[in-house]
This record gives sequence, C-alpha cells and structure tokens, in this order.
Amino acid sequence: MTPKRHFCNMAQVNRILLVLLLSAPILSAQQAPPVAQFLSELIQRNTANPPGNEDLLAQYLAPIFKQAGFEVDIIATPQKGKSHFIARLRGNGTKKPVLLAAHADVVGVEREKWTVDPFAGTIRDGYVIGRGAIDFKGGLAVFAQAALDIARSKRELDRDIIFLSEADEEGGPYNTGWLAERHWDKIDCEFSLNEGGWIVQDEKTRKVKYVSVSTADKLSLNLILRAKGTSTHSSMPLADNAIFRLARALAKVGAYDTKPRLNDSTKLFFKTLGDVSEEPLKTQFYDLVAGADPAKLAAADKAISQNPLLHAIMRNTIAPTFLNAGFRGNVIPGSADATLNFRVIPGTTIGELIDEIQTLVNDPQVEVLEATTRLSNAVMTPEQQQAAVAAAKRPTVPESPLSSALYLAVAKHAKQTYPEAQVTPYLFQAGTDAYAWRSRGIPVYGIYPYPITAEDLTRMHGNDERIPVASLVSGLKMITNILLEVAAKH
Repeated sequence: MTPKRHFCNMAQVNRILLVLLLSAPILSAQQAPPVAQFLSELIQRNTANPPGNEDLLAQYLAPIFKQAGFEVDIIATPQKGKSHFIARLRGNGTKKPVLLAAHADVVGVEREKWTVDPFAGTIRDGYVIGRGAIDFKGGLAVFAQAALDIARSKRELDRDIIFLSEADEEGGPYNTGWLAERHWDKIDCEFSLNEGGWIVQDEKTRKVKYVSVSTADKLSLNLILRAKGTSTHSSMPLADNAIFRLARALAKVGAYDTKPRLNDSTKLFFKTLGDVSEEPLKTQFYDLVAGADPAKLAAADKAISQNPLLHAIMRNTIAPTFLNAGFRGNVIPGSADATLNFRVIPGTTIGELIDEIQTLVNDPQVEVLEATTRLSNAVMTPEQQQAAVAAAKRPTVPESPLSSALYLAVAKHAKQTYPEAQVTPYLFQAGTDAYAWRSRGIPVYGIYPYPITAEDLTRMHGNDERIPVASLVSGLKMITNILLEVAAKH
C-alpha cells in the first residue's frame, strides 16, 4: 500500500517558518536566515556618523554585488573614508530604472547603556541587536538581499534595478544631494524606495495592524532662542541673569504643545487607524480627522498623543537639542542660547514658527532667531552647519503620487504579505535623503520593510536597538515581490 503524501504550498511554508522564528528562544548567527546574517555583518562595520566611514560598507558590498552580476561604482567624497556605493543590475532598457536607496551611516551610541556590544551584530532571542538594526541597516539588508536574490534567479528585467548605499544621511554635506549634483546619471530612475513608513505590529497578538508608506517627509528647521542679560563677575550676580532667563523661556516651551495640523496624507492615515482600532480609540481617531468639535478634538489629541509616534505625525514638534552659554567659571555670561529643532508639516514657514515661539516666550530680552549662519552647536563642523542651514531652506516639494506603478505594487504586496493589515499613505515624521529625487519630480516611497512593535520603535536611535528576525524574513518576501512586480519582464 502506497503511503499518502502531504503537500503544502509556499505560503504555508513561509507561515511555518515565521512561527518557528518567533517561538525560538535563542537563535545563533549560524542558524539565522541569510538576511539576518547579512544584517549582522553590516552592523559589524561601524559607520557611526560622525565620521561615518561608510567606505567600510562599500568595500564589503562590492565583491558580493559583482559576483551576482551587478555593475558596481564606489563614489568617494572629499572626506576620507566616506563613500557612496552604487550597484546596477541591467535590464533590457524597456523602462526606466527602479532605485533602492538605503543609508549606510548610523547615529552614535552610549556604549555603557547597552547590554551588548552595539557593533557586534548580536543575534539573540529572535532578534538582531545593534546600532542601525532599525535605522537603517535593517532596511539596507532587506533591499540588498532582495536585489541579489533577483539577480541570482536570472529573471529577465524590463528595467534596471539600482541599489544605493548612501553616505552622510545622518547629517552631513556629502549626502544624496551632493551625489545627485555630481553623478545624477548613476541614480536617475522612474521611482524609488527609501526609508520612511512603518509596518506596525500589535504588542500582544503580534499581528500587523497597518502598513504605512510615506509619500512625503516632514521638514527640519532650527531656531535659536537667545536670552540677554548683564555680563558680570559671578561673585556679584544680578537679577537679569541670561541663563536663568533662558531657563524660564525653555520652561514655557517645554510646557507647550503645538496644535494638530493634518494634511491629506495624515487625514487618510488617521482614518485608517480608526478603521482598524477598537473603541474608544476608533472614535478618537475619527474625531481627530473631522476636527469639527474643539472639545472632541482636544480629547482625541490628548488620548492619541500617548503614542509618541502618532503625536509627532499630527503636528509640528519642538525639541531643544543644544545649549550654549558661558566661557569662564567666574563670569556670568551676557547671553545664553538654546537651539530648538522643529519637525514641521510641509507648508509651514519659518516666519510662522518665529512668531509662535516669540509670542509664547513673551519676554523682550529673549530673541527668537533663524539659524541661518551658525547653529549654536559646538559639536557640528562648519560643513555640517552649512548643510543643516541649506536643508532648512529647501522648498516644499509635492507628495509622491498614489497612482504610480511602484506605489500600487507596494500596496498590493504589503496586503498580500500581511493580509490582516490596512495599507495607507503617510507623512514621515522625520527627514530622509529622498529630497534629491522628489525635488527632481521623481516619486519616492518610504518604508521600513519589517514589522515592529511600538516598544521596538522606542529603541531606534536609543539603546539595544533591535529588529525581529521573523520581520526581516517577511519584509524580504514583500520587497522581492514588489521589485519583481515593477521590474521583471511579464
């Protein structure tokens, strides 16, 4: 008697793999899927910016992409050790290229506050842990692995696939703006994927609640709060102390919150959240979008703002980032500065911000100044200061459209990969290097291509930054299918 054979399709295999990955208490680097091992290797190349040293990643990636059949360029910048990496997989040229852009640099760390070496790429308890795991070496690993897998499959392509590992995204003059001015032909494309929107998991069920795809970024603007006083010997303090005056002004800013300000994308985003939420959040999201009743709007704002990400999306935000006062231990300085960093909804002017803060502080001895010539930041180099000022003066660019083949493919395969989730456009709460393309009329869509929880998100730019291995696996499947949808010959 012939035994019965049981078959399962690839969707069932993927589901089984994800369950096993989530349930595994410990996962060594040798046992981890290739995309997780790849991310671990990327994290081990320390590209904390400053100084960046992104060439470490470029030199690591070059032989891998060459062996897979890509044309490779390493674009050196004037700063030693800082390079952009570009790999192109040729198609038949029927259509313009699709670009995958991911930044190689990461922010620095407070090593003593980590439970593991932040640059060891530790794989433990179902996570890859290390600086950049979320922002954005995790995305770089997924994008790169997807492109490499497609190259190795020998699929015929109607368009080139360009992979870009960027330098200086975390604040510097040699970012994609610099690259686009000098080597535009190498990164010109029909549309691009970059960092941006989130795939958000429920903390308890681990089900994906929504997939947000960013079509625009908030702008970063800096103002200087400058308090004036009498400079004198510290043994004879006077009432008009500049530092105390600045402290009082900052206390007012700290107790203040800007009003909700939604655009078309954020209205659709919050409506989608209402559609997938339970009461009372469901009604609160709808009240926020409607904005008709001031009392309901205030209550909705208070409840929704318990989530720091959602609080940031719905308004202009204010964060003090640097203080600068004094030059000797026995001298009371005549002025004291604080740099305020604003992340603003596109369309907000710096004049509006100055008027808003000046009215709030309400002190004639405190000026609110545009940071046009020098940020009050002794850490930043003159080049970084100039880059920050230039970024603040960028004109607003239109949101990327929802009608492009790439957006439609992202929405389709996000839904197929995470069937329980809603897919929505989104205004990214921070900034990215997408401006180099959006300002030239090329649509850019942002996504962190892996499901994460709100708790995971708090670790981004923080301590013990991590990404679930299972999320890397499902994100790789999604990005690969998106690329095949828009690039492969059908």
